[in-house]
Amino acid sequence: MRNPLALLPPVQWSALRHADAFWPNLLLLLYILMSLVVSVLLMATSGWAGWCLGVLMMGHSLIVSAYLIHDLTHQTLFRHPGHNARLGRCLAFLTGACYGEYNELRRKHMRHHVERTDVVAVDYRAWLERHPLVRRIVESLEWCYIPAVDLIMHGLVMVAPFVFSDDRHLRVYTGTMLILRLSIFALLIVYQPAVAAGYVGAQLLMIHVLRLMDMHQHTYDVVYGSVEGHERPDAEYERQHTFSNPLGESVLANLLVLNFGYHNAHHERPTAPWYRLPALHRELAGPQEQTFALADVLRNLHRYRVARVMGGPDKTDGRPGFGGLYGVSFLTTL
Repeated sequence: MRNPLALLPPVQWSALRHADAFWPNLLLLLYILMSLVVSVLLMATSGWAGWCLGVLMMGHSLIVSAYLIHDLTHQTLFRHPGHNARLGRCLAFLTGACYGEYNELRRKHMRHHVERTDVVAVDYRAWLERHPLVRRIVESLEWCYIPAVDLIMHGLVMVAPFVFSDDRHLRVYTGTMLILRLSIFALLIVYQPAVAAGYVGAQLLMIHVLRLMDMHQHTYDVVYGSVEGHERPDAEYERQHTFSNPLGESVLANLLVLNFGYHNAHHERPTAPWYRLPALHRELAGPQEQTFALADVLRNLHRYRVARVMGGPDKTDGRPGFGGLYGVSFLTTL
């Protein structure tokens, strides 16, 4: 299928890192803005059907905003790191990823690539082991498809500066973000409660989709805190423990998540922008066993949704680690 963007006149802008970046990213940013405006209007003025459509539209705008943040952490849009960071901070405020400083969010994700591990600051599993009642509550919520583990990890980012001494320097920043976002949310509850409820629904939808895509993409070691003493694996280890999970063969379906399912291609060339990943995936033509079908991912998402809280099975369907992993979102700094 011919790329429809090829019909648009080429635009060269020296601020962009890639010569073909103008139209894909301009259209993406316009889509995010339009979806937000229309979704708010639908939720504020329509009946139940319009409200539900508004939640879906807002949820999708948050999803693609999150994946654009991922691209920005790899400096794929602008040449100057500061430009990527400024847009990243705006989108982080929109998606609720703003309670940890953007540079820390980026640093954590870069560690994932450089050290070839899933780096998490807090071992929530060990904590749940010590608190069996909380564990049962979390597992019950996950059974009901409420993303309790990821909500805990996002919540930890909010409270970390007030609990952990290592994060005390972020108290003013995190406190400011909390006051600002909670004030906006309080105003919505008072004047537009339907929009406030819709934003909560959109946030939950975003978390569900992001972790659906995340949970089967690696069978890396999980390292809690410092990686000191952890031997850094080589590139071959990265290839063997990285998996793709595209949303079928449809171009439009994969654009719903900015091609994030082409994860092997992303790890081979982390600075390749989101719109080039399908072609790079075809070019690499990796082994079929490194690609999961969407049906397999959805089946395992359902089957191991409770077991995954404490780590899940090491092997399912004959593949190591296909049970999946919670709590490794690139939107959290812990």
